[in-house]
Amino acid sequence: MTDRDAVASDPAEPAPDPAAMRKHYRAEGLAETDLAATPVAQFARWFKQAASEAHLFEPNAMIVSTADADGRPSSRTVLLKQFDDHGFVFFTNYGSRKGRDLAENPYVCLLFPWHPMARQVIVTGVARRTGRDETAAYFRTRPHGSQLGAWASTQSSVIPSRTELDTSYADLAARYPEGEQVPVPPNWGGFRVAPQTVEFWQGRENRLHDRLRYVAEQDGGWRVERLSP
Repeated sequence: MTDRDAVASDPAEPAPDPAAMRKHYRAEGLAETDLAATPVAQFARWFKQAASEAHLFEPNAMIVSTADADGRPSSRTVLLKQFDDHGFVFFTNYGSRKGRDLAENPYVCLLFPWHPMARQVIVTGVARRTGRDETAAYFRTRPHGSQLGAWASTQSSVIPSRTELDTSYADLAARYPEGEQVPVPPNWGGFRVAPQTVEFWQGRENRLHDRLRYVAEQDGGWRVERLSP
């Protein structure tokens, strides 16, 4: 161990003060006239900038927040796999905590935290399971190892050790070698979040951020409202 390692691991070394961590956001803002006609079109525009221009690492990573029937919340990071005018799609084990939560309470919040761009997109809506044909079509595009992993893991359940997980995976790899089709697990599939609100947050100087939110109307249209930062 080097002296530097010793200092880094010294429990007496004080942790950084989070209150002292401040970033100065840029002056460039987001005006109502900048917005696309629909939130999905605006999301597509910002997503392209995040992925192709800013080259963010996993710009499709989003925080999915759910709550159970008693209102107890939970959050985790999940990868967005599809989006269109019908909603935002991700895939998971239906027996996972988020899967169980959504079976009891379909209301969900998605947060895309694009920190290097001083941007966030916040989606609230209702999650419904995708059809099995759609789930199977996506499952076939996954790497072989990820397909096996969907079978090996009973997501969110307590297991005695890592060994059990690795053994389960090894058994599956022997049963379904590379090149052999892996069936879609019956308890695995997609959720499509139909948005009710979509907020676009742009960091501004002096913490006077721009927050523009699309709100779904009963006629299928959208109204835009500005929120105070």
